[in-house]
Amino acid sequence: MRNHDVFSGTPAMPNGSGAAAILAAGIGSFALSVLAIAGDRSVLVKGILVFYKPTGVLSGVCTTAILIWLLAWGILEGRWRKRTVAAGRVIAVALALLGLSLLLTFPPIADLI
Repeated sequence: MRNHDVFSGTPAMPNGSGAAAILAAGIGSFALSVLAIAGDRSVLVKGILVFYKPTGVLSGVCTTAILIWLLAWGILEGRWRKRTVAAGRVIAVALALLGLSLLLTFPPIADLI
């Protein structure tokens, strides 16, 4: 009775698309915090991430994080679209990435890195 609804016996709807969106959000938020720290710490990264001079590094950090989010979402969506994945694990990983990204945005923690 694999991949069937427990209560009705009907085939379960694939949850891969939703799981892909959730995990991609976690990946994108983590990328944003890592890029922000890298842009502050590295002169090379700072120079690469200045897409629009009036906003400085922030323009490249946000744009690159959005591109990483969209790329992750596209790849995961392509792989998981018609599958049923372990939503609990996907949500746990996404929440862990969101939690880490939140911690990395606080200056005392970011300064330790």
